[in-house]
Amino acid sequence: MIRLSTKGRYGTRLMLNLAKHYNNGDSSIVLKNLSEEEDISIRYLEQIIIPLKLNQLVKSIRGAGGGYKLARHPSEIKLVEILKSLEGPCCLVECVQDEEYCQRIPECAAHDVWEEASMMLKKYFESITLEDLRRRAEKKGKKQKKRKSK
Repeated sequence: MIRLSTKGRYGTRLMLNLAKHYNNGDSSIVLKNLSEEEDISIRYLEQIIIPLKLNQLVKSIRGAGGGYKLARHPSEIKLVEILKSLEGPCCLVECVQDEEYCQRIPECAAHDVWEEASMMLKKYFESITLEDLRRRAEKKGKKQKKRKSK
């Protein structure tokens, strides 16, 4: 089974949290608060934030009221950018990204399948923005509140 690492999943949660704060006026948030809200250790968040910052997905704000915020509007950040900065290229197996990885590629029928599946997955992740995720989270939150109030 192919799975995203904890880094990719937690990084997506971190970015989603920043997207939720984006329009609240308090667009920057300190890692300590993010850690508490997302129940992720601050040490792990410190590791995750670095590649997101290097890939210009987040900005750091210094001084009082500082912290981290999205570098662009949530509608301009695609899920594929987040995952690529944390996980690397979107491919199921190494030979899809690096044809020198295996000399069997020319006669390997499975390679074609891995390549097609990788492209489908990449296109799917390219079709989802952080704003889309924020809206999904908002809908799920409303459904959850309705269930609790019944």
